[in-house]
Amino acid sequence: MAQPVTVTLPDLAATAALAARLAPAARPGDALLLEGPLGAGKSAFARAFLRAAAGDPRLEVPSPSFTLVQSYALPGGTVAHHFDLYRLSGPTEVPELGWEEAREGIVLVEWPERLGELAPADSLRIALAPGAAEEERIARLEGWPDRLPGLLAA
Repeated sequence: MAQPVTVTLPDLAATAALAARLAPAARPGDALLLEGPLGAGKSAFARAFLRAAAGDPRLEVPSPSFTLVQSYALPGGTVAHHFDLYRLSGPTEVPELGWEEAREGIVLVEWPERLGELAPADSLRIALAPGAAEEERIARLEGWPDRLPGLLAA
């Protein structure tokens, strides 16, 4: 496992740029686990990632807070699934959301601690935390040892 990488994101545009940089490297079967407190930028990251992956900067990406999962057709036949597990009590409720089927595509998961043992070991974990300035975020990325170093070096 590669060492975690910490990136300072001064504003929302920098968060979106990081998501856009990671999106082309995502492959079917990948999971991106978005950790952090309320307001840390998990939904903003997911929205930017999905727009970049779809190649559509105006793609409507509502928060799945109430639907719990939203699916998006991507170029090349891949499907991305955006899960928000905040309202779940734990991993026993996850299969009802179509978790196994979704794993054939790309999954982005907010509140991944609710996955428990269902969290894929080969995930890219992105922990977002507020920074010193109002819009600043600190992102800690861990996983994708064969891809992440090259993506962040550019």
